[in-house]
Amino acid sequence: MCRFVIYKGTSPVQLSHLLTRPCHSIINQAFDSRLRLDRRRPMNGDGFGVGWYDSIYDEELGSQPCIFTSVTPAWNNVNLTRLAEKIKSPLVFAHVRATTAGSLSLDNCHPFVHGKLMFMHNGGIAEFQLIKRRLQKDLPDTAFDMVQGNTDSEWCFALLLSKLPDCNARSFAPETLRKAMSDTIATLNSYAEEFNITEPSLMNFCVTDGESVVVTRYISSKTEEAASLWFSSGTEFSEYAEGGHYKMSKADKRENIIMIASEPLTFERADWMEIKTNHMVVITPKMNLLQIPIKDQFYVPASDPASLTRRTEFAQEKGLLNPRKAIGTPVDKSSQNIRRPIQVQAH
Repeated sequence: MCRFVIYKGTSPVQLSHLLTRPCHSIINQAFDSRLRLDRRRPMNGDGFGVGWYDSIYDEELGSQPCIFTSVTPAWNNVNLTRLAEKIKSPLVFAHVRATTAGSLSLDNCHPFVHGKLMFMHNGGIAEFQLIKRRLQKDLPDTAFDMVQGNTDSEWCFALLLSKLPDCNARSFAPETLRKAMSDTIATLNSYAEEFNITEPSLMNFCVTDGESVVVTRYISSKTEEAASLWFSSGTEFSEYAEGGHYKMSKADKRENIIMIASEPLTFERADWMEIKTNHMVVITPKMNLLQIPIKDQFYVPASDPASLTRRTEFAQEKGLLNPRKAIGTPVDKSSQNIRRPIQVQAH
């Protein structure tokens, strides 16, 4: 499967500090992933992509993000290394791909973009070939014509665009993106029910307009665990030892940096906290981070003991999750009593 990382900060970050310099960067994850047991495809070598927004708005350049993609392995692309040393951005999406749906081509590399929006996906839509025509039928022309490749992920992005009041708007309120994401998941679940698809779909989606970010850790099951997803926040993300050893520092209560990743980017246990299964994370323009339960037919409340006993076998077989014992390794759970940069809302 795939892996992604998201950076949002009050100050721009040099892309190399996310993509190439850390010894456990997303590039190194592409061929050496601690949270991945996919022996069928041990590397994310089917292309990569990175998207970013300008630090300062330029009317001539516009507000849309810039995207760089390639079908070569991320760890062997000298142009990525060169660009990463020279580009800074306050909001970055990066993705490494292992093909599960769609051919190996530039059109199928994430992030996908439409106007001011960027979108990535880690996971897969179960038996997508059965629902594809149904999904396409529901799309307005603008969303349908946007699709250039043949992945389930890009069609999910098209579906999300169809849920927005105006997918060509210059800005989107966090609540607007959040509602569109919820409606997208609900529609995909309705298609699965309509076509009697019982296999769960893994829907770790993320979308941004350059100001707000909405991310989901989700699986269409009440008993299985979703693909892994972590977050880290603080005031500075920097190298503290030679060899690409990075850590997240937290000098005060401010959240100057928020990162979300399929796999932690550091070996510092207290830096990362696990996002709960079937929850949505919203990062607002003012750097507030909310973790919100997705309350649908697959929701299990935290008060239910079953929420603690979701099975990991399905996601493990897909190469997207380690056993629970390993999941706990990068994160010091006791730190959750000290560092709580999220707000949990029940809706």
